[in-house]
Amino acid sequence: MTKKMKTTDGSIVYYLDGKMHNWDGPALIPQGNKRLAEYYLFGIKHTKEQWEEKKKDVNGQPFYKTSAGKAAGARV
Repeated sequence: MTKKMKTTDGSIVYYLDGKMHNWDGPALIPQGNKRLAEYYLFGIKHTKEQWEEKKKDVNGQPFYKTSAGKAAGARV
């Protein structure tokens, strides 16, 4: 689960397992300024365009719950 932390200078940081991460938007908003927002996934910094592309690639379901997973003989 992603955790939100607000620092004393007004920065907003989203963490997952101790690494900056947020699928829903920027993981770092320095001093609350959205123009300077930075995008991170699992601690790796991305441009907004890279982040949007990676977000499109997410299926949202584990392989064993998809029809392709069952067709491939995945154990349930």
